[in-house]
Amino acid sequence: MKNVISGKVHKFGDNINTDIISPPQYIELTVEEAAVHSMEALDPEFGTKFVPGELVVAGANFGSGSSRETSPLALKYLGCGAVVAKYFARIFYRNSINIGLPLFECADTDRIEDGDEIEIATGEGVIRNLTKGETYECSKIPEHIMSLIEDGGLIARLKKQYGAEENS
Repeated sequence: MKNVISGKVHKFGDNINTDIISPPQYIELTVEEAAVHSMEALDPEFGTKFVPGELVVAGANFGSGSSRETSPLALKYLGCGAVVAKYFARIFYRNSINIGLPLFECADTDRIEDGDEIEIATGEGVIRNLTKGETYECSKIPEHIMSLIEDGGLIARLKKQYGAEENS
């Protein structure tokens, strides 16, 4: 089980909704094509400058809006290592776990800045800001959920567990 997730932070504020994360005008594109447009309303270069393994940190109410899976899928396709926010919209949270994108709730996201390097101890509920030398409490991911995330999400887990046909 992956015990630590670390990377450079891309920081956003409160109320980042699913239309900002994955703009609806690109809904007809494949996830691969649409992912480069992620967060473009706030940072037009986000989708092209994001490096796999980097992290998204935001304020309150991340992922509000529609129940489309395209928002967490776009972040996962870009290689987002995790998303940290004060709290998440419930459907975004569940969709993220289902596709294997780890999420952590942390009341101190205001103390984390764009470009900071952080590491998240997934089972301990601790975020270490390596840039500032600070530590923050965050939610823990239970081992059984972390193993689901590491398998790539619910569908990948079921395929692994029960087998899958080539064309299913």
